[in-house]
Amino acid sequence: PIRRGAQCSSDPPDSCLVTLPPATQQKSTYGGVSHIHHLSRCGSVCPPVSDCLAPCLTALCPSVHGGWSGWSGWTECSGPCIAGSNIPSRTRRRSCSSPTPSADTRPPVDGGWGAWAPAGKCSASCGEGLQLSARTCDQPTPKYGGQFCAGPSTKATVCQVVCPVDGFWSGWSNWGECSSSCIPQGQAPVRTRSRSCTNPAPSTSPPGKGCSGERSQAQNCDQLPNCPVDGGWSSWTSFSACPVTCGVGLQVSDRKCNNPPAKHGGQPCPGEQRRSKICKTNVHCPVDGSWSSWSKWSKCKSPFGGRDIRCMEVRGSQKRIRECLHRDHNGSICIGDQLSEIRVCYDVHQCFLKGNWEGWENWSMCKPSCGKSATLQKKVLQTQLQ
Repeated sequence: PIRRGAQCSSDPPDSCLVTLPPATQQKSTYGGVSHIHHLSRCGSVCPPVSDCLAPCLTALCPSVHGGWSGWSGWTECSGPCIAGSNIPSRTRRRSCSSPTPSADTRPPVDGGWGAWAPAGKCSASCGEGLQLSARTCDQPTPKYGGQFCAGPSTKATVCQVVCPVDGFWSGWSNWGECSSSCIPQGQAPVRTRSRSCTNPAPSTSPPGKGCSGERSQAQNCDQLPNCPVDGGWSSWTSFSACPVTCGVGLQVSDRKCNNPPAKHGGQPCPGEQRRSKICKTNVHCPVDGSWSSWSKWSKCKSPFGGRDIRCMEVRGSQKRIRECLHRDHNGSICIGDQLSEIRVCYDVHQCFLKGNWEGWENWSMCKPSCGKSATLQKKVLQTQLQ
């Protein structure tokens, strides 16, 4: 129950309650207390109760709109026949009593649809999907028994969402040329091939996934011949110690052609393998004597004084000499003690000598080797004293 102009307290006095027959009661609760309201009189004149009661539950019971009763039977026709334009008629009736409209009945207000709300998000993340849009029956809201809006409150439209395109590799290209025509020292040449992420390329909006895997491949060219390796010198060794204790000596230093060694037809190391330098001790070494060359033989002379033996078969003698030279600083004398030599001779200077032929030599080769030619044979003249 509601007080006039104010709400009843949570524990209203008994004077605020009204009790009616059970068939016309409905129980409701206000402030935690059950209250009984008259139903059949809703919309009609309220019963004479305490002033604290509001009009009978007009907020709970809608207005009662009138409804037609059934049609009555047809009356008798107004005439027995049709005379010219006077056409007899008959009638029937019905009353607005099923039910009878309540005293405060208002005309029904049918509902009207509001504007469609903007379409929602597409149901598909890519490809074809649906978008839902809704509207509300509030323009106006149905009242007083008016009809609810006819038609659907939601609609769906087809939507298209661009799908991301993931990339895929094209085929591999042919192998390229090897990086060298031969295998260099320590590292084999390589050849490569490649592919591109263009079959198809990944989309940019929306972004697709790139291709997974390697874009290029490399392969060793092991079937090629080895490249010639030219030799290279190692570092020079230190000079050797001076090999002499007096005078001057020769110190040497060498290097090896092993950095790297020449291989596979490569060139040997250019330049000298050994170098030398003179070392001095500042001490004079003993100089051993050395024989000079023999002098020419002297003129052939008779051993018996100044007798002339030229062109005679008389033996004479000749002499030659040599010297021990260059001995110094307490060096050794020349080995051997023969300072001179004497031999037997014949003085044949400007003498006439009778000779005898020896045998012929073998024939020489023809000159020229073809055509007319001649051969040559010679013999040696042997002379002897007569």
